[in-house]
Amino acid sequence: MSKRSVLTTVLVLAAGAFFAPVYAQDVQRGAATINPDVAKWSVITAGFALAFAAGLAALAQGRAVSSAAEAIARNPGAAGDIRGSLLLGLVLIESLAIYVLLISLILFFLYPFGGGGA
Repeated sequence: MSKRSVLTTVLVLAAGAFFAPVYAQDVQRGAATINPDVAKWSVITAGFALAFAAGLAALAQGRAVSSAAEAIARNPGAAGDIRGSLLLGLVLIESLAIYVLLISLILFFLYPFGGGGA
């Protein structure tokens, strides 16, 4: 097996393990069944997720820019290719932080915090 297929398998299994608790129990709909602890922990979880995502994305972007600047300094003739790869990498890193923001907004405004469901 190649490294890429092993990494893909590990990431798929990790995602499955991460999202498995979502299907652990049935949700009881109605205003009388809202648990304020669930809403509180949803907000706390979203805040920590945003903090980790923003911090790690900033570290990854700093390292990418640093490596690209060093590569351009070593080989100025390849600056165009390096710049293109750098921009693609920065876009992908930033998209991960945006996905965490989306999940955090879902945690803020979906059923436990929203006060009811369809």
